[in-house]
Amino acid sequence: MFGRINGGFQNLNRDGKMIKNSLVLLVFTLFLLSNANAASIKIGFVNVPRVLEKAPQAEKAKKDLEKEFMPRDKRLLAEKKKIKKLQDKLQRDAAVMSGDEKLKLERDILSKSRDIKRTQNEFREDFNIRRNEELGKLQKKVYEAIKRLAKKEKFDLLLTEGVVYASSSVDVTKKVQDQLAKMYRSK
Repeated sequence: MFGRINGGFQNLNRDGKMIKNSLVLLVFTLFLLSNANAASIKIGFVNVPRVLEKAPQAEKAKKDLEKEFMPRDKRLLAEKKKIKKLQDKLQRDAAVMSGDEKLKLERDILSKSRDIKRTQNEFREDFNIRRNEELGKLQKKVYEAIKRLAKKEKFDLLLTEGVVYASSSVDVTKKVQDQLAKMYRSK
């Protein structure tokens, strides 16, 4: 469950709206480059999924989520083991059990299985809500770091999504990662 948090980071902002905005920016950039004044324009590119993946804040959020949800996860695993023991008992002792005992055990297993399924769904929903909250906070910090870098290094335009190619001379992803690390340490 907890390993999927990084996958969530990579899927942010991949809807059609973001692609459309990126295409608009690309057309705008091409227009600017065709302009005679384009030589004085400073353009850069940031690989946001890579920044999110390597941000120290992402690792902290992952650890916080694990700490918050680990007790519930352990309880779920313990309940699953209990159900498994009951199923094993039913399979092993069914031949020597009375009809009433067997029926009672089958109903108990079914009831516990339904309860655990419901509890698992609640757990998954709660975890996803919290993960999305943490991703939202991290995304805000990433864009804050991008803005700081853009102002500090006087970029006229920084592109993120929808870029087909960006040479290493305009890729400022590492600088944004460094900015995030500074923000994390100064906290």
